[in-house]
Amino acid sequence: MQHLDGLNDAQREAVLATEGPVSVLAGAGSGKTRVLTTRIYHLIKEGVPANRILAVTFTNKAAREMRERLAHRLGDSPLPFVATFHGLGRDILQRYGNRIGITRYFTIFDRDDSKSAIRKVLKDMGIDPKEMNPNFVLSRISKEKGEGSTPEAFREKYAQKSFQSRVIAEVWPKYEAILRKEKALDFDDLICLPVRLLREHEDIRKEAEQLYSHVHVDEFQDTNELQGKLAGYLSAVHNNLFVVGDIDQTIYTWRGATIENLLKFEEQYANAKTIVLAHNYRSTKTIVAAGNQIIEKNQNRKDKHAVTDNPDGEPIRLHIARNAESEARWVAREAKKTIREGVPPEEIAVLFRTNFQSRALEEAFLSEGLPYKVLGTRFLDRKEVKDVLAWVRLALDPEREVDRVRAVQAPTRGIGKVTLGKLIDGKRDTLKPAEVKKVAAFESIVMELNELSKIAVPSEFVKLVIERSGLAEALRKGGEEDAERLENAKELATLASRFDGIPGEEGIAAFLAESALAGDQDELDAPGTTGITLMTVHAAKGLEFDTVFVTGMEQGLFPHEAREGEQRDEEEERRLFYVAVTRAKRKLNLTLATVRRIYGTDFASEPSMFIRDIDEGLITFSEGDELYGERTIYI
Repeated sequence: MQHLDGLNDAQREAVLATEGPVSVLAGAGSGKTRVLTTRIYHLIKEGVPANRILAVTFTNKAAREMRERLAHRLGDSPLPFVATFHGLGRDILQRYGNRIGITRYFTIFDRDDSKSAIRKVLKDMGIDPKEMNPNFVLSRISKEKGEGSTPEAFREKYAQKSFQSRVIAEVWPKYEAILRKEKALDFDDLICLPVRLLREHEDIRKEAEQLYSHVHVDEFQDTNELQGKLAGYLSAVHNNLFVVGDIDQTIYTWRGATIENLLKFEEQYANAKTIVLAHNYRSTKTIVAAGNQIIEKNQNRKDKHAVTDNPDGEPIRLHIARNAESEARWVAREAKKTIREGVPPEEIAVLFRTNFQSRALEEAFLSEGLPYKVLGTRFLDRKEVKDVLAWVRLALDPEREVDRVRAVQAPTRGIGKVTLGKLIDGKRDTLKPAEVKKVAAFESIVMELNELSKIAVPSEFVKLVIERSGLAEALRKGGEEDAERLENAKELATLASRFDGIPGEEGIAAFLAESALAGDQDELDAPGTTGITLMTVHAAKGLEFDTVFVTGMEQGLFPHEAREGEQRDEEEERRLFYVAVTRAKRKLNLTLATVRRIYGTDFASEPSMFIRDIDEGLITFSEGDELYGERTIYI
C-alpha cells in the first residue's frame, strides 16, 4: 500500500488500527496530522464510505488543512465531514434542533455579541458594568454551560453564595431570553445543546449514533467534559473512536479542558489501544532535548520521551536585558538579522505569556521597520467587516433586532436612536412621515437582499450586500483609510467563496457560521497579514516556525503568578513553556528583563525557574548581553 510509505512503525500502527477505541499520544512535531489524514484515506481505500467518517479538531485552520490534504489525495472523490467541535455541534443542531425550538438558520453570537448582550442586561438591572465586569459574567456562564449546567441549576446551587453569584443567577436567564429573541446561540450552546439533545431524546441519539462508523478527534487533551461525551455518543454503536492528543500540551484547563479525557481513555473505553508517537520531525536535537528536560519534571502525565534524527542544531540562546524596551530592541534586531540570513518573516514568531508584553515589542518592530502581525487583532473584528456581516445576517432573517440596529447605521441614513427606539418598542405608528419614508427605504433594501439570498452564491451575495446597502458608496467618498476599509469589506467575498459550492441560504449560513467561529489562528490566512508573528503562547499551539523568541522568561511572568485567591497550576505553566519551546524548528531564543514595568510600577525580576530545567550545555548567552557574565544566577 503506497500510502503507507514513509511512515515510521508507530505511525503505520496507528493508521492500520482501524477497529475499536484507539488513543494516540502524539508528541510535538511527531506527524499527527499526517497520521490522521493517512488513516482516513486508508479507511476510504478499504471501502468505508467517506460520509461515514467524521474528523473533529479545534480550529477552523486545522480543519481546513485536513480537508485540503484529503482533497489532494482523494481528487474528485467525496470528502468525509471534517469540522471543529463547534462546527459539528452546528451540524447536529441543524439536523435536529427543531425538536427544541431552534431554527435551521440560527445566528451564532461571537464573544463580543455575548458581552454586549450581558452589558445590556446589567444596565437594565441597574448594575454598572464597571462594577460587575460583563466579561467575568460571561466567563462564569460559559464555564457553567461547559459543565452541562443550566440557569435553573445554577440558581439553586449558587444564588445564596455571594453577591456575584446572585447577580449571575439573575443575568443568565435574561441573557438566554436575548439569544432566543435573536434566534441565536452562543459558542457554548453549540456543544451543550447537542449533548442535551442526544442525552434526552433517545430517537435522535439512535439516529445520530448511526451517522458515522469511524470517529476521529484531534487535540483530545483540549476537550472538556461535554466534548468528550459528544464524541462518546457518536461512536457508541460502532465503537471506533480514534483520538489523538498530547497530555504534555494540555494548556486550556482554565477554560474547561480536562486532562482526564486522555489520561483515563483506557479506563473509559474497554479494550482501548494506546500508541505513542515519539519521533519528532520538526526540531533540532538541542530543542528536542530541552523539551524533554522541561516536561519530564511534571508528574501528571504519561511517559513519553521524544527522539529525533535531525541535526544537533544551534544552542538555545538566552538574552538578559535591562528592561522590557531593551529586550524588545534586541528581539527586533535579531529578527532583522534572521531575515537578512534568508529566513522569511512568516517563519519567525515572537511569543509572550501575556498580551501586555506586545506593546514594547511592537514599538521596537516599528522602529526597525519590520513587517509584523499581532495574532488576536482579528480581521473579522474590524468595524467595516462586522457591518457587512450584520447586513448578511439581517438579509437572511429580517427579524434579527441586533443586526437591524447595526445595519441601519451602516452607513448612516438619517434613522436616529429615537426612531430606532420606536421600532424596537413596536411603536411604528408614532413615526413621523419623514421617518416612515427613511425606514421604508431601508426595509426595502433588506427585503430585496432577502430574496437574493435564496438564489445567490455566497461570494456574489456578499458583493451585492456591500453595494446595495450603501456601504461601498459611503466608503468610496472617504479618504485613504475608508478606501482600505472598503478593500477589507470586499475581502469578505473572498472568504465567502469557499462556500460557493453551496448556493443560496445554505451556503450563506455556512459562511456566517465559519466567520462566527473563527479563532486567532485563522488570522494567519487573513488578508494583509504577512510578516513576523507576535502572539501569546496559548495562541501558538499547533503552529511551527523556523525561529522562535520566547520573551519575558521571568519568575511571576512565566510561570505566571496566580490571581489573588487562586493557586498556580505549576504543571500547566510548565506544559505551556514546553509548547513554546517546541514551536521552534531550527532556532530558539529565550529572553528576559531584569526590571519590568507592570501597571506603571518597576519590578526587579528573577529568572524563570523553567530556565533551570534546561541543561546548561544546551544554552549559550547571546553576544553583547548587557549583563553578560552573570550566568551563575541562571544555572
